[in-house]
Amino acid sequence: MSVVPLIIKREFVAKVRNKSFIVMTFLSPLLIVGMSFLIAYLANMNKGEVKKVAIHDELGVFKKDFKNNKETAYVDLSAMPFKAAKDTASKNYEGLIYIPKVTNPKDLATKVEYISDDSPSMEFIMEMEDVINHQLTQNNLKELGFDSAKIDSAQVESDVHLAKFSGEDSLKGLNEIKIGIGSAFGYLIMMFIIIYGNFVMRSVIEEKTNRIIEIIISSVKPYQLMMGKIIGNSLAGILQFAIWAILGCALLVGVSSLFGIQAGGAASSVDPAMVDAAKHELGGTIQMYIHEIWNLPIGTLITCFIIYFIGGYFLYSSLYAAIGAAVDSETDSQQFLLPIIMPLMLGVYVGFFTVMDDPHGTVATVFSMIPFTSPIVMLMRIPFGVPWWQLTLSIALLFGTFFGVVWFASKIYRVGILMYGKKPTWKELYKWLKY
Repeated sequence: MSVVPLIIKREFVAKVRNKSFIVMTFLSPLLIVGMSFLIAYLANMNKGEVKKVAIHDELGVFKKDFKNNKETAYVDLSAMPFKAAKDTASKNYEGLIYIPKVTNPKDLATKVEYISDDSPSMEFIMEMEDVINHQLTQNNLKELGFDSAKIDSAQVESDVHLAKFSGEDSLKGLNEIKIGIGSAFGYLIMMFIIIYGNFVMRSVIEEKTNRIIEIIISSVKPYQLMMGKIIGNSLAGILQFAIWAILGCALLVGVSSLFGIQAGGAASSVDPAMVDAAKHELGGTIQMYIHEIWNLPIGTLITCFIIYFIGGYFLYSSLYAAIGAAVDSETDSQQFLLPIIMPLMLGVYVGFFTVMDDPHGTVATVFSMIPFTSPIVMLMRIPFGVPWWQLTLSIALLFGTFFGVVWFASKIYRVGILMYGKKPTWKELYKWLKY
C-alpha cells in the first residue's frame, strides 16, 4: 500500500482537529460580517458630527452661498474685525473661510483662504471651491450681458438608462459588483495560499528541527512526504472553503427570499413591468441587484475557484515545502519568502488596476495565463465572461507549471531535509538542484 494516502490522512486529520481551525472556520464569516457592520457604524458616527466653520466675508456677497448641511454648519463672523474673527474661530470653530475685499472680483479666484490648524478633507475643499466658482461665474456672465438665471434653467442633468441588447434592464455599478466578487475570490486564494503554504513550511521545519524527519524518511521517500503534506493541507483548506461557501449561499438565499427573488433560471421570470415600477423604491433596487448577481456565472466561478485554489496552492506549497526543508527556523526562511509572495501581490494589483478598466484587454488576459498570477487575475475576469479556451489554456498552464516546479522543489527538499546548522544561500540551492 502506498504511504502517500497515510501521510495525507495524517496531515488532514491533524489540521481539522486543531482547535484554531474549527474556531476560525465558523467564526471567520461572523467576524467578517461583524467587522463590516462595525465599519459602517463607525462611518455613520463620524458623519453624524457637524463641523462648525466660520466665515469672514469682507465683500458680503459669498456668505449667503454657503449653505448648512448634515456635515457642516457655517457661522457668519463678518461683522467682527478680521483679527477678532480669526481669534474666535481658532478657539471655537473648525476653521475660518476668509474672503478679502478686492477691487477686482476676479482676483478672488486666488485670494480666498481657509485658515485652520487641521487639514480639511478634499471633499470640503471641493465644495468650498464650487461655491466660489459658481459666484464668480455668475458675476462674469452679468458683466458679459448674459442672463445667468436663464442659463441655470437651461442646464439639464442627464440620467442615462442602461440596457442590454436582449432588452433587459441593466444597473449602474454592476461592473463594480463584478470586480468586487472576483476580487473577493482572488484575495481569498492569495491569503490562503500564504496561510496554508506557511502551515506546510512550519510542519516541515518542526519535523526537521525535532529530528523526527530522520526516522520518517527511513520508510518514506522525501518526494512522497512532501506531496502528502501538500495534499493533506489542501484538503483541509477545501473543506474550510466549502463550509464558507455553504454559509454564504445560505445567506444569499435568505436575502433573496426576503426580497422575493427566486434563484437560478427562475429569476428570469420576473415581470419586466414590475421591475420597472420598482426601480424608484429601495426594495425594488435591491431586488434588481440580487437578480443580476444570480445571473452571474456563479457555478463557473465556484468551480474555477476550487480548481485555481488547488492548482495555485499546489504550485506555491511545493515552494514553501522546499524552503522549509532548506532552513532550520522560520527566521532563516524570510530571505526566500519575498520571491514567492511578490507574484501573488503582483496578481492582486494587476487585477485591481486592469481588470476593472478592461477585463478582456491584453494585460489582464496575459496575466490570467501566467501560472504564478492566474489564480488571482483569472478569478477577477470570470464575472465579466471569459472564453472557454482561455480558461482551459490557463488551467493547463497552471497545472503543467506545478508539475515542473514540484520536480525542482523535490530536489531541494530531498537534499535540504537532512541539512542542519547552516543557513543556505541561493547559490547552494542552485547546487542542490544538480544533485
